[in-house]
Amino acid sequence: MASPALLPRLPAQACPVQAGHALPVRTRVLARAAPREDDGHLTGPKKDAGLSSPAPADHPPLPRRSALVAGLVAAVASSAALAPAPPAAAIQGLTAGRIPGLSPTPSPDGTFLYSRPEGKSGGHGVGWSVIPKYRFSVPAGWEETPVSIADLGGTEIDLRYSAKSQGGLVVVVAPVARFVDVERNADVRITALGPPDVIIEAFAVELFGAPLNPGDVLETEVSSDKGTGLTYYRWALKPHRLVAATAVGNRLFFLAISASGVQWRRAEADLRAISASFRVDPFKL
Repeated sequence: MASPALLPRLPAQACPVQAGHALPVRTRVLARAAPREDDGHLTGPKKDAGLSSPAPADHPPLPRRSALVAGLVAAVASSAALAPAPPAAAIQGLTAGRIPGLSPTPSPDGTFLYSRPEGKSGGHGVGWSVIPKYRFSVPAGWEETPVSIADLGGTEIDLRYSAKSQGGLVVVVAPVARFVDVERNADVRITALGPPDVIIEAFAVELFGAPLNPGDVLETEVSSDKGTGLTYYRWALKPHRLVAATAVGNRLFFLAISASGVQWRRAEADLRAISASFRVDPFKL
């Protein structure tokens, strides 16, 4: 490390500091303690001599000014260590990033239940309002994969899951404001937003990266969950895709599954079971 004499004096505008933000302690001490070239206590080489060589094992006594500086640094470090830590700042009451939501043990049928964690954050076009929980079941071997900001669905993609031998799925949570003007605490049903063909065509790009072609929709189903009264739309699409959707609060929820030809032949029954298991909790203020 260069001796203090080699540290240049910074002009007043070279390192602006915003009001209320102090320079680090070490920077302040070195800047104030750096001796001038004509200082009588300067024992290192002159500025044009390059870096100083390592000090010998037998150190001579520190000059008075250097001893004072060393004592000041030690005192500041000691007081910083004893000072209590500042309180953590609250951030919207939510936790950013991925939080595991898969059950640690399988259900009696051998599948694992994914349930959206309480603290998981997300944008989804409607600020920080609470997102109702959704859930679905997957066979062993399915794992969560990171959601990229480069995804076509942007912040509306809430989750990705995949299994190398079976395929992948994505959960999209989107504002119903695409279709109707609603208040923040509205509770909309998917049937009020349009029939199944309108909904799937509107969201095909977010779900699959491209609009639907004529004849892509192979199957359409409308069902009601007796426990919650929510209506679900479900589709089977070419070539090997399944989608389940419902609306709760001021959001639309989609679970979309895609598979290759080989994966579909091996796991069609499992993929259809995943789609059929998709549920969203009722809206609560």
